[in-house]
Amino acid sequence: MSDEGKEKTATISVDRGLLESLVCPATRGPLDYDPAKSELVSKAAGLAFPIRDGVPILLIDEARRLDD
Repeated sequence: MSDEGKEKTATISVDRGLLESLVCPATRGPLDYDPAKSELVSKAAGLAFPIRDGVPILLIDEARRLDD
């Protein structure tokens, strides 16, 4: 994906109902939505899951570590 495509991803809205029903795949705990970074954050797992084209990518291998 080009840098241009990544910039567009951050401007796509995500359904609030969907976000409230999702849980962290590592801990099964809650996720916080960070609209500025277009991520779902699991503080318990220390991971941030990307949202691409309005779709949350809840794969641990795709997550960014919060300490990075």
